[in-house]
Amino acid sequence: MGITERREREKAGRRRAILDCTRELILSQGVERVSMEDIAHKAELSKTTLYLYFSGKEVLFNEICEEAAQVFLDRFKPFLETGITGIKALKYFWHSYMELFGSSNEMIIIFRVRSFLNPNQPFVSLEEQSPNVDAILGAMTAIIEQCKAEGVFDPALDSQMVTRLLLSLFSNSVDNAASMNSEARKAPALIGEMTKAFQIIINGLGREGIDRSLLNIMTI
Repeated sequence: MGITERREREKAGRRRAILDCTRELILSQGVERVSMEDIAHKAELSKTTLYLYFSGKEVLFNEICEEAAQVFLDRFKPFLETGITGIKALKYFWHSYMELFGSSNEMIIIFRVRSFLNPNQPFVSLEEQSPNVDAILGAMTAIIEQCKAEGVFDPALDSQMVTRLLLSLFSNSVDNAASMNSEARKAPALIGEMTKAFQIIINGLGREGIDRSLLNIMTI
């Protein structure tokens, strides 16, 4: 291995270590309390070195969020490529979310970081490039539009507003569960309450006269 290649591998490894340390701090301390000094200390770097890799906390947090969003997309995106109906895609979206909610910290990372970066609109992209977050937003809005086009949802619905409503539900659930470990987040009572809330919203979106059994999120 040449000197240049070794240096590049060392830089990539250090960058990965910074991201991993930041992720651990966000989960243990809460995103609001994490400083660049904290990150540098945990990664065993000087602040000067840390700033060589990331120009600021917001940039670093945004990348952490993007990685977490990629995990969700990797799980959900294959369902969008199978030509399924909009309501079935929405059900897969929900089930993918619930699987990650109970088994990993990715949902907490996504929602808490976005809320910190833009408290007025927690899940809306900032000026920085956020392709994975944009993809989640776009997928959900497209699903709502498809449900309207297929006559399942009320055609008068504002798809963007519905997307924000659903994401608010997800965000509130994450806020309530942020202090829980993964096992606690799998508790039947918690899952049941979240499912009921999501089902109520979906029922409210249904077109008048639609067969309500189509809206049952537990059947795919």
